[in-house]
Amino acid sequence: MRRGEYKVRGGKLVAAEVDVVDGVISGVNISGDFFLEPDEALDRINAALVGTPETASVVHMSELIAAAIGTADMIGFGPESVAIAVRRALGFATGWADHNFEIVHPGPVSPVLNVALDQVLVEAIAAGTRGPTLRFWEWSGNTIVIGSFQSLRNEVDVAAAEEMDISVVRRISGGGAMFMEPGNCITYSLYVPASLVEGLSFEQSYAFLDDWVLGGLRELGIEATYKPLNDITSPMGKIGGAAQKRIVGGGVLHHVTMSYDIDADKMLKVLRIGREKLSDKGTKSANKRVDPLRSQTGMTRADIIESLKDHFRARYDTTDGQITPEEWARADELVASKFSTPEWIGRVP
Repeated sequence: MRRGEYKVRGGKLVAAEVDVVDGVISGVNISGDFFLEPDEALDRINAALVGTPETASVVHMSELIAAAIGTADMIGFGPESVAIAVRRALGFATGWADHNFEIVHPGPVSPVLNVALDQVLVEAIAAGTRGPTLRFWEWSGNTIVIGSFQSLRNEVDVAAAEEMDISVVRRISGGGAMFMEPGNCITYSLYVPASLVEGLSFEQSYAFLDDWVLGGLRELGIEATYKPLNDITSPMGKIGGAAQKRIVGGGVLHHVTMSYDIDADKMLKVLRIGREKLSDKGTKSANKRVDPLRSQTGMTRADIIESLKDHFRARYDTTDGQITPEEWARADELVASKFSTPEWIGRVP
C-alpha cells in the first residue's frame, strides 16, 4: 500500500494507506489520532473511495466521503483532510517532508528587480528547472510595492513618493500595498509546487504556508498568530501580511513582509490608507497597525532573519543555494519589458 499523511492545522493527523489496480483505487485504510463517532463510520470512510479513479480530485473524494459518513461526527478532521491524505499517498499531493528547500539570500538589488525575480522563480518551479525555494529580499532603495489589482492613484500619492525619492513597483500577486525601506522590513518569498497546497483553499494555504514563520517568531518570544485572510499578528498588533500567486503549470508564490522598524509617518505621506481600510482592524490610526519586530525582540534585523532561517532549516530538509545566472538574466529582461514600464505599473490607473 502507498501511504500519505496530512496534519490538520489546529487538528489531528490523518494517515491513508491506498491500493491501486489499473488506475482505480482498490483499497483504503484510514488511521490517525482523530475522533470519530460512531466507530463503524471508519469502515464507511474506507469503503467510500473504492472504485474511484486514482486521478479523482480532492473535491470529488471529499464529496464521496461526506455522503458515506452521513451524520457521523468527525472530530479533529474532516472529509477534505482524508482526501488530501489519500492524494498524498497516490503521489498527486505532497507534504513538506517530500521536498528539499533551497534557501537563497542575495545582496541588495533594486525593488523592481525583486518583483521580477518573483515571477522568474515561480515560473522556474512550474517548469521544473528549480526546486522549492525560500528567498529573503534585500533592496537598494525606498519603495512602495502595490498589489497586482490595486489602483495606483487610489493607493499611492505619486507626487509625494517622487518628492521623497520612493519608487513605486507593482508585483504579480494580489493583496495590499507595502511601504518598504532598506533595513526596516523583513520580506521573503516562498516558491513551491502546487502539489504542496493540493486540496487546500486559498485561505487554508495561507495558514499552511505561514505556519513555519509563526513558529520562528514564537522562538523569538513573539506570540505570533495567523489572522485570516493574510495577516500575521500578535497581542501587540499587526506584524505583517502575506500575498500569493498561483500560476498555470503548477507554481505557487507566497510572500510575506513584516515590519522591523517602520517609519509610520513617512508611510502615511505616500500611502492613501483610508478609514474603510482601517475599519476592520480595530484601530483609528494607521500608525498603530504596524508593530515593529525590533520593539518586540530587541534584536537586529539581520539576527532575526538568521534565526528564521535556522528555524526553517530545523523543520525541513534544506540546502543553501543561489539564483542562477540564467535567472538573473531573465529577471533583467522582465524589468525592461514589463515591471519598469508605465503600462505595468499603471495597469490599474
